[in-house]
Amino acid sequence: MSSRQGPPITPAGYAALRARYDHLLGTERPEIVEIVSWAAGNGDRSENGDYLYGRKRMREIDRELAHLARRMKAVRVVDPSQQRDANRVFFGARVELADEEDERKVVTIVGDDEQDAGAGRIGWNSPLARALRGAALGDLRTVRLPTGEKEWEVMSIDYA
Repeated sequence: MSSRQGPPITPAGYAALRARYDHLLGTERPEIVEIVSWAAGNGDRSENGDYLYGRKRMREIDRELAHLARRMKAVRVVDPSQQRDANRVFFGARVELADEEDERKVVTIVGDDEQDAGAGRIGWNSPLARALRGAALGDLRTVRLPTGEKEWEVMSIDYA
């Protein structure tokens, strides 16, 4: 685990940020630069769609590159498999929950940059993740949602 402070991210999440950065810098940006250079050589730039679109797209890419660079510098890579207390819910935990009607739900607590509710990955700072932090097997946790409060019981904790 990294000793740096900052928002946590899994090694896979960091690799995804890095892959996106490398793709933009090594593939997309050079292609746009080539299009803009070619379009600039075609004369009047004020009515040149390729040139105008290319410049706009280059600004978007540069903004995203700057954002990704800031995120990669700020985050703290945390490997869930190195968790010392596997009996409590912390970053990287895969948790099975049951609500009052015994409906089951499995979530994995990941960095905010890698959350995907549809895939069961919830961000470290989401209401549910905050409520689950430090919970042990059998603990009941109440989550405040826009629709009201909901209680969940921790059925299993895994750091696979």
